[in-house]
Amino acid sequence: MTVTTARHDPLDHRVAAYLRRTGVTDATRVERLHGDASHRTYFRVTRRQSPSLVLAVHPEPFDASTLRQLVVGELFDRLAIPIPATFGHAGDLGVLALEDLGPDTLQDWLDGAERDPLPLYRQAIDLIVKLQQTGAPGREPDPPPFDIAFDHATLTRELTFFRAEFLGAYRRLTLSATQSHALDEEFASIAEDLAEEPRVLCHRDYHSRNLMVRHQRLVVIDFQDARMGPDTYDLVSLLRDCYVDLAPELVTEMTDRFLAAIQRARRDRFHQRFDLMSVQRHLKALGTFGHQIAVAERPVFVSALPRTFRYLRGTLHSHDRFARLLELLTPHLPELRM
Repeated sequence: MTVTTARHDPLDHRVAAYLRRTGVTDATRVERLHGDASHRTYFRVTRRQSPSLVLAVHPEPFDASTLRQLVVGELFDRLAIPIPATFGHAGDLGVLALEDLGPDTLQDWLDGAERDPLPLYRQAIDLIVKLQQTGAPGREPDPPPFDIAFDHATLTRELTFFRAEFLGAYRRLTLSATQSHALDEEFASIAEDLAEEPRVLCHRDYHSRNLMVRHQRLVVIDFQDARMGPDTYDLVSLLRDCYVDLAPELVTEMTDRFLAAIQRARRDRFHQRFDLMSVQRHLKALGTFGHQIAVAERPVFVSALPRTFRYLRGTLHSHDRFARLLELLTPHLPELRM
């Protein structure tokens, strides 16, 4: 068996222990997969006599009865939201065994020549609509994922994360007390308006790297952080995706498809609400990218910055509402100048 991880990596021992415990004796290769922005590490186990599987190794042991990936996954299964099958787990080792969906994320699939993205994006929109039609079960306390939400505190925390991790850690900028206070006021206003919107069930990170393509169908991954939030949250993640460029015609068609499927009352001021969510989402994304580049030392995320700035620049310049925020940020972020 070939193990393609660093020598003496303690994760090797946990993977090997799980394979021994579960009787996997035909593994020919254990390969560490390229990481995302999470704390989990993924390994593909290639087998001689059986299909390959993916092991998600968590940083700490877990209790399977409360692990959000399993609890939320049970709900998604009931809703017929396609997700990877779970083959087993060892909480003491922090290992979860999952179906191997192959190498193609939607982002990877879009890189292929002469492929029509419309069928897959129609699927993606329909899955958002299905999630949003799902209500809490009506018992106390609310079970996951209905127990957490994009409330004022969470939305504000994500915005201040941008200031700390992108402006501070990555760009090494220090704001004056006056500048910080003014920025806090703008962040508070954005968070307050978004927190007051009616809440629906959100995936939370619904973009082309968390949608796998298998046999021309989408499979949803990285859903463990699902929660209640604005109906624009997942749509912004999908249609203003920091990792891929989408044709304006596709974005328009998918937006229209979404609007046709939701209640008429939720269409009110939709485009303004969508842009407000976009500002919050992309500031938060910049915070994540800044942290990954500067702190986690993952320079691969640099490639997402120009696209993210393009979305943010266009939205900030499109509404008088964001004039003060633009005034505060532009001296530190020249990418926001038109």
